[in-house]
Amino acid sequence: MTTRAGLSIVPPAGALGGTPAPPRESPLGWWFPDRTILESDLASLRSLLGDLQTPVVFVRSSRGIEAALGGNGSYAAPTNGAESLPVAAYLPAMELSALGDTGFLADYGLAYPYLAGAMANGIASEDIVEAMCRAGMLGFFGSAGLSLERIAAAIDRLQRSLGDRPHGFNLIHSPSESDHEMATVDLYLRRGVRLVEASAYLALTPAVVRYRLHGVHRDAAGRIVTPNRVIAKVSRVEVATRFFSPAPEKMVRQLVQMGHLTEEQAALAQYVPVAQDITAEADSGGHTDNRPAIALLPTLLACRDRLQKQFGYSLPLRVGLAGGIATPASVAAAFTMGAAYVLTGSINQACVESGSSDVVRTMLAEAGQADVAMAPAADMFEMGVKVQVLKRGTMFAMRATKLHELYRSYASLEELPAEERAGLEKNLFRDSLEEIWRQTREYFLRRDPKQVERAEAEPKHRMALVFRWYLGQSSRWANAGEPTRKVDYQIWCGPSMGAFNEWTKGSYLEEPRNRKAADVAMSLLYGAAVLLRRSQLRLQGVDLPSEAFATEPVERSAAAGS
Repeated sequence: MTTRAGLSIVPPAGALGGTPAPPRESPLGWWFPDRTILESDLASLRSLLGDLQTPVVFVRSSRGIEAALGGNGSYAAPTNGAESLPVAAYLPAMELSALGDTGFLADYGLAYPYLAGAMANGIASEDIVEAMCRAGMLGFFGSAGLSLERIAAAIDRLQRSLGDRPHGFNLIHSPSESDHEMATVDLYLRRGVRLVEASAYLALTPAVVRYRLHGVHRDAAGRIVTPNRVIAKVSRVEVATRFFSPAPEKMVRQLVQMGHLTEEQAALAQYVPVAQDITAEADSGGHTDNRPAIALLPTLLACRDRLQKQFGYSLPLRVGLAGGIATPASVAAAFTMGAAYVLTGSINQACVESGSSDVVRTMLAEAGQADVAMAPAADMFEMGVKVQVLKRGTMFAMRATKLHELYRSYASLEELPAEERAGLEKNLFRDSLEEIWRQTREYFLRRDPKQVERAEAEPKHRMALVFRWYLGQSSRWANAGEPTRKVDYQIWCGPSMGAFNEWTKGSYLEEPRNRKAADVAMSLLYGAAVLLRRSQLRLQGVDLPSEAFATEPVERSAAAGS
């Protein structure tokens, strides 16, 4: 970085353009230079403003607004005739850790307020969780859609490689597989998993409440200790209200009767929220309500304040933001609006550590902001819940929508018109529906036998399970890069992917092979900090051209050491 005494920023008719703002009647202070302030070029200015660890004073001279390094400042005007210049603005040094809620960082043992969300089927892989942890951030393993054996293997690896360092696992709402949801909680409790990201919840379930309250107790000083933490990802204020409130008494009593909670834990439940931290999930990939972040985050912040006041918790409630987080501008906006942290999803799938395939990473790197569509969700197919997916290069959204239309129109597979049935067997399933049901039946006999019992009694449920076979396999084909099924890939993706691709054009991150999750995170945080420096200057009446602020992707070491 530059070590010059000063940099000329906006001469009266300067090369950088613009007209200096009129001097303040009352300057912020006075600057006493100990050496001559030097003019410099735009490149030097970018270097100075990009060095976050260097405070910068801006002064008004006869040449315009200039940046001063060295010298001394004073609030009082000079009285002894000493050479001085009025201060126009001051930029303090900035740490990336200060962008979010420092209490959140301290509670979770993080260096940076940045989380990588739990994309299902292991797309949020062990590699991503390890990379985020080692960079001082937080990652969640994508447990949803996986078998208990596969989740257990991920727990083994991450506990072995990370130990007690902060990391977490997904706990997804499973309305059609509540037994599997509870079995996942059983696994987490047995294996000492202390942090989950609760996602896609429409309401609280006994499983998530049991996880949160298991082991709650008072310490020697009488303080309530909750060993298990929940960060809930929500997009509706009514769901946020449930997570920010104590667990419902009726559900707590039910868990006591089932032997999952003790009477002491039930008594303490009224004093703690189900989740101290909530992620406001705006327009995102996968499960989403397509809510605009600019409206959703303030709504949930107001909900937070209302419930903190209502329940008087000893620890503060906090809200982070996800959905659309893909550029320095979106990160800066999130923190400016009051987010405690940011959480990313779609862009992590495009990184080399994700559990997806190289062909999917290439498809994501070519995506534009409008190249997404809504399609029926495999896990909530019967309810009509949808997920946001990539539509460029795949027919999944159209084909999945067709399946849901058939499900709504007919009572069983046997009622399907012969032409419709033939089309499904030829184009989507590439096998007979009877064979698909045989495979599906074997799968659920291992995972959740109740589904088979119900399907054999209810033909419409059997049809739903067969159709869900296609929706479930389509994500696995994408993750495996199955070449014969590319047209059927289900790739969870939000419009932020297009924004990310536009931001990275011409940089080293444009190529999919260069996209590493921690590098992407540091570039976003660094660019956001630079943009916030620009905002700080504007608030003090100094408006510099955008070329003066370097927000393009940078190597991780440069961002961390800036």
